[in-house]
Amino acid sequence: MTNMQFAKRLQPLQSNVFADMDRAKAVALANGRQLIDLSLGSSDLPAEAHVIEAIAKSLHDPSTHGYLLFNGTKGFRQAAADWYEQKFGIKVNPETEVLPLIGSQEGTAHLPLAVLNPGDFALLLDPGYPSHAGGVHLASGQIYAMPILAENDFLPVLSDIPTAVLAQSRLMVLSYPHNPTSAIAPLSFFQEAVAFCQQHHLVLVHDFPYVDLVFAATGDSLLEQGKNSDQLPITNYQLPITNTLVPSILQADPEKSVSIEFFTLSKSYNMGGFRIGYAIGNAQLIHALRQVKAAVDFNQYQGILNGAIAALTGPQAGVTAAVATFRQRRDVFITALHRIGWKVPKPEATMYIWAKLPEPWHQNSIEFCQQLVKKTGVAASPGAGFGKSGEGYVRFALVHEPSVLETAVERIAEFLS
Repeated sequence: MTNMQFAKRLQPLQSNVFADMDRAKAVALANGRQLIDLSLGSSDLPAEAHVIEAIAKSLHDPSTHGYLLFNGTKGFRQAAADWYEQKFGIKVNPETEVLPLIGSQEGTAHLPLAVLNPGDFALLLDPGYPSHAGGVHLASGQIYAMPILAENDFLPVLSDIPTAVLAQSRLMVLSYPHNPTSAIAPLSFFQEAVAFCQQHHLVLVHDFPYVDLVFAATGDSLLEQGKNSDQLPITNYQLPITNTLVPSILQADPEKSVSIEFFTLSKSYNMGGFRIGYAIGNAQLIHALRQVKAAVDFNQYQGILNGAIAALTGPQAGVTAAVATFRQRRDVFITALHRIGWKVPKPEATMYIWAKLPEPWHQNSIEFCQQLVKKTGVAASPGAGFGKSGEGYVRFALVHEPSVLETAVERIAEFLS
């Protein structure tokens, strides 16, 4: 067979944390282990009945069976704009400031193609979600990893970014509530980040899948921290009325001067397999991303968008129930870990537990996870898979019933002993 030559940009994509663990899980299953998979943040909860009904109804309408171009997504874009205005008090133009996506991952993977020239830097959180780096590699960009550490509340220190790197940088990617650390960012930090990006002519991307999966009762204080912030004030900034516990980046950049935010219905509405999300923000960035998208794909099936409209505009009791479910699972899992002597802080958001590894595993998270699934069938994600600063941690996804989570911790206890 002829030796094929492939692009150098594929080299950094040879492996990722999920693919590596998938192989380890396959080996455990082949060896007869009963798998408890806590490695993937894919909700096990069902989509709401009114969402399924909207999709089912569409299936019998032949007019939904063809290609769907941008104009055909108008109803979904309007629903997204209305949802944002209601939630954050931010006015949004559905024609120029919203773009449907196949999940937020499409946005973070494709936007670098519209923003970066080969060799340009993107500033990414470390640890961070793997697709953020993947998009930069595909655009032949360079990555500057911004370490986020427990002593800094898992927020990057922007003043630590070298001047030489900033001179070549075009893009910063943030994501709070954060995967994998589950950290929350206050509005004051978002104000600082917006001002920093304005000053250095950077595009500011905020990946926002976990906007609703928040358990803290401290949302007001998070927003209040930005109200009288003395950190590089934003022109004409006013704190809008909000009914959410965590801020949107657009609350720190209401004029949408440098910012774009990605939302997915995968977490709030349990629609991960439906692959539906959207970008919202700066009209020029939306247009640029739309140009990339037009070269890659059409939109998804109209019925999926109809289901998403039903999710965004219909009863929100399912969102409340999902939050309560993951709060209960968090409490059960943390209590069980504490019972076996593994002291882990209780996260305020997301569906994850970010646990500092005990000795002697502290600097070998990949080996820990591979051995854990091999010997117990419990699968987790190694912190090192999310970036250099993730080493020494492991991420557990709370995607099983409490009784299964209790069993998982019992197996973990046997493994550690």
